[in-house]
Amino acid sequence: MRILLLEDDTHLGPWIAGGLREEGHVVDLFENGKEALIAAMGQEFDLLILDRMVPGLDGLAVLKSLRASKNSTPALFLTALGEVDARVEGFEAGGDDYLTKPFAFAELSARVSALGRRGDAADTPEKAQTTLQYKDLSLDLLTRRCERAGQEIDLMAKEFKLLEYFMRRPGRLVTRTMLLEQVWDMSFDPTTSVVETHISRLRSKIDKPFDGALLRTRRGEGYVFGA
Repeated sequence: MRILLLEDDTHLGPWIAGGLREEGHVVDLFENGKEALIAAMGQEFDLLILDRMVPGLDGLAVLKSLRASKNSTPALFLTALGEVDARVEGFEAGGDDYLTKPFAFAELSARVSALGRRGDAADTPEKAQTTLQYKDLSLDLLTRRCERAGQEIDLMAKEFKLLEYFMRRPGRLVTRTMLLEQVWDMSFDPTTSVVETHISRLRSKIDKPFDGALLRTRRGEGYVFGA
């Protein structure tokens, strides 16, 4: 899952983020509520973990703003405010779960997994489908088989994941940073050429042997798949 974590404690935040990353999640850590809100409104997350006691815009205000904008991403409050009134306030603001500090990481992990399963169950049919199709290109997520114009295409693991990411977002701009975070679980690194290298390899397999390019570059912006 991709998780937004709002936690201003400079020791606790990195510790939580590190533990979740070890379990295979991608975690974006924020110490500022306003920055977290901007990120949550502009990017896709599978789960929000919000501290209620951060300077400026706190977790409660962040979630209220998101729910007002019809953002339904599951949210877990992780806070020292454990009174009944505080819990009720959190749920009324649109929270899906509430865990008080101090806490055991094992319990946090279990709650994250439970919310992830709940989010999967609420996914749209488009997200739940096992085959992605765009024109004459198809990607079977179960058999890991890729075909274009009836011809099977052999993809390496990262190429498959990269193509899946693009095919779920036809016509949308995908930036290099998005690909590093979502496909490679890396922070922005201006020195790495891993994205460009894999894009080139993917194009040589899904575009060059066929009529009509599906993967295009927008110079200085990123990449667009399809229309």
